[in-house]
Amino acid sequence: MKNLLVNLVDKNKKYTEEGFLASYIPALLKANKDDLGIYVVDIKNNEEYWAGECDVKFTIQSISKVVGLIIALSDNGRDAVFKKVNVEPTGMGFNSIVNLEIRDEKPYNPMINAGAIVTTSLIYGETEERKLERILNFIRRATNNEDINVNQEIYESEKETGDRNRSLAYFMKSNGILEGNVEEVLDLYFKQCSIEVTAKDLARFGAVIANDGITPWGNEVLMSREVCRIVKTIMVTCGMYDASGEFAVQVGIPAKSGVGGGILATVPRRYGIGIYGPALDQKGNSIGGIHVLKNLSEELELSIF
Repeated sequence: MKNLLVNLVDKNKKYTEEGFLASYIPALLKANKDDLGIYVVDIKNNEEYWAGECDVKFTIQSISKVVGLIIALSDNGRDAVFKKVNVEPTGMGFNSIVNLEIRDEKPYNPMINAGAIVTTSLIYGETEERKLERILNFIRRATNNEDINVNQEIYESEKETGDRNRSLAYFMKSNGILEGNVEEVLDLYFKQCSIEVTAKDLARFGAVIANDGITPWGNEVLMSREVCRIVKTIMVTCGMYDASGEFAVQVGIPAKSGVGGGILATVPRRYGIGIYGPALDQKGNSIGGIHVLKNLSEELELSIF
């Protein structure tokens, strides 16, 4: 496995030259475009393998939508959550407002910005600080890493440039979809997107999801099997923005990407996979990471279909 991962990173490093760094959040431009790494946790054999830049810290960005959805489902139950957000794929961009305007109803799914803002608003907590603490504690337990925190610089950059997300949130507030104080919800959303992780952290999180919500290292139940099933399903259909269908055909495993360059992937009952490659394609997915996952899926026959 180790040799395979090294070969796949070396083989696909060339694609980083074709990608670009996310520029709409200025602080993300500080990333090294050439970085590419993969980390794999084998839950059957209790082994971990890696290659490339696996210990580089980057912000989780849209991968945090998986965390928000898990906590919202655990707090409210699926009926209450899906009264506020649909579970249908969308052909629009992840930050599109068009769907909300045309359909004048709840967001398409929890993996686009509008839907994730709604699920974040459903997280229980007396204060914003308490809600953030719950998000951080969940990620720390899911990655077995107590040192995970918010990157303050990225958070401030997100908040300063987050006008599109404000538009989405206030539009939903005006239609009765979003409840609570809009600015407090958005502030929490910006912070959760700015949580810093590594490919290793993502792989361990993916291993928990692959293991039906139970940590392979301590047998701690972090989510119910039902919540885990729902989350994996939505990751398959909606996790890679408007490239989710193509990814399902080419790779065929539940995954969620973020514009910080991360990809969280999970192979049920087999592997948790974390990718880091900040050079993005036109859809906002790690361009090198997609190629690595495609090759890995072909080599090990990982597709769930």
